[in-house]
Amino acid sequence: MVAADAYETCLRLARQHYENFPVASRLVPAASRRHIAAIYAFARMADDFADEGDHPDDERLARLEEWQWRLHEAAEGRSQSDGSDASRIFTALMHTMRDCRLDVQPFDDLLSAFAQDVVVKRYETWADLLDYCRRSANPVGRLVLRVCGYSDPALERPSDAICTALQLTNFWQDLAVDWAKGRLYVPRDVRDAAHADEHDLDRREWPPAWQYVMREAATRTRKRFEEGRPVVDMVRGRLRHELRATWLGGVRVLDKLEAGNYNVFERRPSLDWRDGILVGWRVLRWRTAASRTGR
Repeated sequence: MVAADAYETCLRLARQHYENFPVASRLVPAASRRHIAAIYAFARMADDFADEGDHPDDERLARLEEWQWRLHEAAEGRSQSDGSDASRIFTALMHTMRDCRLDVQPFDDLLSAFAQDVVVKRYETWADLLDYCRRSANPVGRLVLRVCGYSDPALERPSDAICTALQLTNFWQDLAVDWAKGRLYVPRDVRDAAHADEHDLDRREWPPAWQYVMREAATRTRKRFEEGRPVVDMVRGRLRHELRATWLGGVRVLDKLEAGNYNVFERRPSLDWRDGILVGWRVLRWRTAASRTGR
């Protein structure tokens, strides 16, 4: 009963705080849904510690340190029980880590990335940004695969590519939101190559230099989506359809970004019910890698 209540809290939190990556949807295998919700609730709340509200940086870092301490308690089969959402999350996570035999390292990687968000507001190179994605996004895909019963190392590289692409897509669609918080994820080497001036963003202007920068960022992101596409065909059942929808939804956001000339100050590209219908149709019409190449 305690575990059931804990998982119900995680499912509620997941449904309330939905983003690009579909969480615990009906396409996910039923047996895995509660475990994915527990992972998501853990990561979502930690991310909010790093990014939401007006708390000073030292308080944010202290909350993340406490979250990590509670994570390791859960990994050891212990969790506090005080009736709070946080205690329910860790109760659920404790059961999930045990039942699915999940290593603590991917969770530590996520917390490392969230802590980095507190103190790092700019990225010098594309490699630096990808290293952040390696810890902020890729662990989620690997954990989902493990929860759904997949442990083949061949799945990890394309899974990482999709997760990185989704994270990058979220950065580009939220550029205006992040800029208002003093944060910019477009790396300096990409900006400098186009002579893009940050002061244009202060003025909410969108000159050709920034159009070029975002086109370049989107092109690199599309390449990651293509590199990740094979994993969709390497899994089975409901998870295959879930990953199809995830992949198609991310690419659709990039399409809308491009259609708006990448000007996120004018309109933030996001998916609505019409996009949902389109993505659903394309899920059903999905072509595997073999069919696309005529093999």
